[in-house]
Amino acid sequence: MEYQFTIIVPIYNEEENLYRLEKQLSLYLEIARIPTCILLVNDGSSDNSLSMIEKICERNKAFFFISFEKNCGLSAAIKAGFDYADTQLIGYIDSDLQTDPEDFNLLMQDIGEYDLVTGWRADRKDSFVKNMSSLIANGIRKSFTHDGMNDTGCPLKIIKADYAKRIPMFKGLHRFLPAMIMLQNGTVKQVPVRHYPRIAGKAKFHLWNRLLGPLVDCFAYLWMKKKYINYNVAKKG
Repeated sequence: MEYQFTIIVPIYNEEENLYRLEKQLSLYLEIARIPTCILLVNDGSSDNSLSMIEKICERNKAFFFISFEKNCGLSAAIKAGFDYADTQLIGYIDSDLQTDPEDFNLLMQDIGEYDLVTGWRADRKDSFVKNMSSLIANGIRKSFTHDGMNDTGCPLKIIKADYAKRIPMFKGLHRFLPAMIMLQNGTVKQVPVRHYPRIAGKAKFHLWNRLLGPLVDCFAYLWMKKKYINYNVAKKG
């Protein structure tokens, strides 16, 4: 099958979620609007995630994986997914399944007109502390980037591959994907999606890195915005 859409799933120590992830993504493949494959990115897990990933890919022809030698972080896992995907559209979802793969079909309705369509967890099912820290972090980011996004950290996105592969990713920049598309003069849209509580595994972010990290990354983004190069080829021969 010639796939048109790759869903990247970064995974770090998520053995408790992986079989549920396999089931949910397999169900989505049956209703996906276009031919879709799954790319599992093992970010140097220290539990049994890798062996489980290998078994999942053995029994599902539309599932593939890459595995890091060591833990490199979420931004690196997303960047690797962008690099290895060979479809015209690239999606991203977290392995904790707090967002629903079926909602990719909602985002897919607008990706023809826009270059990135991101989910917006308008009714988040997280703790008060997590919700408030994310609200503050999003406010800080919006004041720096003016990207108009309410929830740039939502782990449900579709990006046109031409734009995704040009993003100069570095640690922490996964929070700025809409802004990085806009730096390329691309267009972005946010769409409300469903959100669920985490029912297995452990969250990888806490109050400290949810607030301090985005603040530091904002200054990195401003530096990149100042130095970013855009060009359009008018003719070639």
